[in-house]
Amino acid sequence: MTTALLGATALPFLLSVPSHAENIGVSMARFDSTFLTLLRNGMEARAAELGDVTMQVEDAVNDPSNQLNQVSNFIASGVDAIIIAAVDADSTPAMTALADAAGIPIIYANHPPADLDSLPAKAAFVGSNEIDSGTLQTKEVCRLLGGKGNVLILMGPLNNHSALQRTKDVHDVIATDDCKGMSVLEEQTANWDRLEAANLMTNWLSSSLEFDAVVANNDEMAIGAIQALKSVGRDMNSVLVAGVDATPDGLASMAAGDLDVTIFQNAHAQGAASIDAALALARGEPTEQQIWVPFELVTPQNMADYAN
Repeated sequence: MTTALLGATALPFLLSVPSHAENIGVSMARFDSTFLTLLRNGMEARAAELGDVTMQVEDAVNDPSNQLNQVSNFIASGVDAIIIAAVDADSTPAMTALADAAGIPIIYANHPPADLDSLPAKAAFVGSNEIDSGTLQTKEVCRLLGGKGNVLILMGPLNNHSALQRTKDVHDVIATDDCKGMSVLEEQTANWDRLEAANLMTNWLSSSLEFDAVVANNDEMAIGAIQALKSVGRDMNSVLVAGVDATPDGLASMAAGDLDVTIFQNAHAQGAASIDAALALARGEPTEQQIWVPFELVTPQNMADYAN
């Protein structure tokens, strides 16, 4: 098992120009996701840059059975490689087995597969280490709070590796000596969704909870929380709000003085690296099986560096 760590702005690999057009089947967990759209855009941009690479992109509509069927259809249509942004980890071993039996490379993008440490030779994972995401996020919240305060956590889907790890990161940081004056009052899922987060935040506000920070597993939920806070006239200077992903909307919210912390996850680089790994394996060329793109802390002080 080999791994690689990619710089956030570096192109993942340099590939030779293919001698024939290659077709990659891509199954995205859902199309109605800001981050996954950026991930898909990174794949499409890399494929266009390389030339003679086509993509067949399908929406799994957040349904593992749909995604498994899409993998079967890709295999039947004779694609050269498959890229999966998985709905959940539990469904990945079956997809890996199907692709391996057909001799077709399979790349998991962003969401680690359950079989990450036992992937076959023609399989790989491209993503970012979630231990860093929630850790960087919560350490900055702790620093801004001076190590003391009450926290609300907005979680992603409860079957999602990233959501579970980011939430665990929050608790792990709060358990450290520097941050042990902080406590979690409530944590509930809003499924990565802005509207769900706004509704959940509204419920929390109606219960008269006294809190100092809202730590969200992604920017969309952070923005939903901000909308709810502003709708009741809460002074945004009296509460810290943190997200993850540094999406365009997240950065706009930070520029407006509402979002205090976010973490840059380079969706474009993940997408590009996924295409490169898929093509390398399809051509019988060597590639690392675990390819990591670093997370980076984004604050009002350095947000201009991430504007593009």
